[in-house]
Amino acid sequence: MLHWPGSGPLRHFHLADLSDEYVLMFRPLSALMGLFSRDLGIDLGTANTLVYVRDLGVVISEPSVVANDTRTNRVLAVGEEAKKMVGRTPTNIIAVRPLRDGVIADFETVEVMLRYFINRVHEETPFFPRPRVIVGIPSGVTEVEKRAVREATLSAGAREAYLIEEPMAAAIGAGQPIQEAEGSMIVDIGGGTTEVAVISLGGVVVSQSIRIAGDEIDEQLIDYLSDQHHLLIGERTAEACKMEIGSAFPGVAEQTTFVRGRDLDTGLPRAQEVSSGEVREAILGTVNEIIDNVRLALEATPPELLADIMEQGIYLAGGGALLQGLDRRIEEATDVPVVTAKNPLEAVVRGTGACLQNLSAYRDLFISDNGYSIS
Repeated sequence: MLHWPGSGPLRHFHLADLSDEYVLMFRPLSALMGLFSRDLGIDLGTANTLVYVRDLGVVISEPSVVANDTRTNRVLAVGEEAKKMVGRTPTNIIAVRPLRDGVIADFETVEVMLRYFINRVHEETPFFPRPRVIVGIPSGVTEVEKRAVREATLSAGAREAYLIEEPMAAAIGAGQPIQEAEGSMIVDIGGGTTEVAVISLGGVVVSQSIRIAGDEIDEQLIDYLSDQHHLLIGERTAEACKMEIGSAFPGVAEQTTFVRGRDLDTGLPRAQEVSSGEVREAILGTVNEIIDNVRLALEATPPELLADIMEQGIYLAGGGALLQGLDRRIEEATDVPVVTAKNPLEAVVRGTGACLQNLSAYRDLFISDNGYSIS
């Protein structure tokens, strides 16, 4: 008799836990389904999830949001459609971001989101997809958090799940010579974390990670408008304002825009004109913390690698790199040239894609998987 280990619903298994008869039976089946699957690289971000398909490139870039109906316990929407519901739903519908500060806050919802994206890539596949998946994760996460990401990926349908630190993936995606005997510095500013890493010979020499990034910029803008203008705005409005006129350096594209929210004195709707200077003042604290993180990494970097970095520059990646003037602000604070990666929002996922294209060359960069696969 074949043995199904453990109890509860069938989700995924570790081969080491299975009986010999089951392993012999399941491996050919998994390999067969793998023939009809597309290998994926996923940047599982706090704000956005991007998916790279081997030989095709980036095919999905959507918000990391899931909308659930609490009455029926049914998923109503994932990604862009779910984000449109944020702040606009009746009481029985909840639009949530299942990742906070770069890590899983809601395991089951992350699994639903990953399964949705995997199935979207395989809409025309006649069999249940069992792809190999490489996922980028923050460098500062705990072993428990790493295991949660790996298990959510396997539960969502992957036959193999590999993890790679986001700064390493971002450096690969930005085209830095990470496997050469020279120093490369990457600053990856996402929605929930800011990752700074100095890389040489395929390894991380210095690493700094803080759970302060784009989300905190939005929160500081919300707090500023509440304190200075007695206007309450939502997360989406704050993000839109930041993207439209936000800047980190004086004199960069000075503009104004109108934001709409609730007047805290009257309780009625009101529009307020906001300038780039006000946004810059509002987000100053978060920008300074990001810069302090970069300076700490530089101070810990060996002199020979510092010389390489001064020649090549510091590379910015992630959605936060799109903040106008941030490169000039960091350059002024560090006296090191700063280069914004081409299409910085896709740097991490393109790095995972490069690993997919040549697994043997990059396998040593993966975080040890301890056998977490069913291939």
